[in-house]
Amino acid sequence: MKTAKDYLDEANAVVPRISTEEGIERHKAGSSVFVDVRDSGEIAKSGTIAGAERVTRGMIEFKADDTHPLHNPALKKEADIVLICGAGGQAALSGKTLIDMGFQNVSNVGGFSAWKDAGGPTE
Repeated sequence: MKTAKDYLDEANAVVPRISTEEGIERHKAGSSVFVDVRDSGEIAKSGTIAGAERVTRGMIEFKADDTHPLHNPALKKEADIVLICGAGGQAALSGKTLIDMGFQNVSNVGGFSAWKDAGGPTE
């Protein structure tokens, strides 16, 4: 039987973790799709990355599947996807799901508070 730690370890093994600084540089370059996987209540309290797609962890499979009616067109398999959450765990798990679905350029920038503290663009 697997534990939450097992799932997180598996996700962290396949989803590269990038530094906040690298994430900010990717944001400045404008060629990455940033996805905040926190729930809307959390985002309403703290804000999110400027221009980030908002796709909760529970909806990632539906929003990423280009054959599903709820598909988010910003989520293309060839896109450079950068995920963020509260501390990095949900982003890692979401990233593993995307990789399992055939996405190839997925990374985890960690938690939003670190992004904000580093001066990353927010809304």
